[in-house]
Amino acid sequence: MSTRSASLVSIIAEIEDLEGNGSVTLGEVVRLIGQVSFAPLLIMPAIALVSPLSGIPLFSTIMGVIIFLVSIQMLFRRDHLWLPSWLLHLTARRSRVRSAFEKLHPLVAWLDKRTHKRLTALTHRPLIFIPQTACVLSGMCLPLLEVVPFSSSMVGLAVALMGIGIFVRDGVVLMIAMVPYAMIAVLVTRLI
Repeated sequence: MSTRSASLVSIIAEIEDLEGNGSVTLGEVVRLIGQVSFAPLLIMPAIALVSPLSGIPLFSTIMGVIIFLVSIQMLFRRDHLWLPSWLLHLTARRSRVRSAFEKLHPLVAWLDKRTHKRLTALTHRPLIFIPQTACVLSGMCLPLLEVVPFSSSMVGLAVALMGIGIFVRDGVVLMIAMVPYAMIAVLVTRLI
């Protein structure tokens, strides 16, 4: 896969088509999409948080760790991704992963058709630090938000939009990604 010729739909389709036994490891997914760029590796756990997979206990915490590690490495402009081996060996039932991503296919296809290079100044340094830092903070907060209903899905949506904006170089999407953050702030404030 090349950097931008790979669409979000094609990346998700590749994940759904992973061959093997009844389970899939995070390492397999990283190897599959790791050559594209860091952004899809940020988008995938964020999308998973919006999917039915988020109902699994501690799932949000694990996705938060992945989001944190990927986004901090993006922020520091690393050439290749490093994840600890315990994360790379995490497994999920292949059928569950396929089903979750199939449900998101229409939304991702819709986004693919409507995103393109706009307000690109927001997707380059120094302004790109803002969404990258927001993703780092999101990853750090996800374990704490595990107890606030729907908050992890809202953070997942925000991070997914940030990742899409970075991947496509669409500054409009980066600005739209701020809406879920505002909603989370309102939700947390009301609970306090």
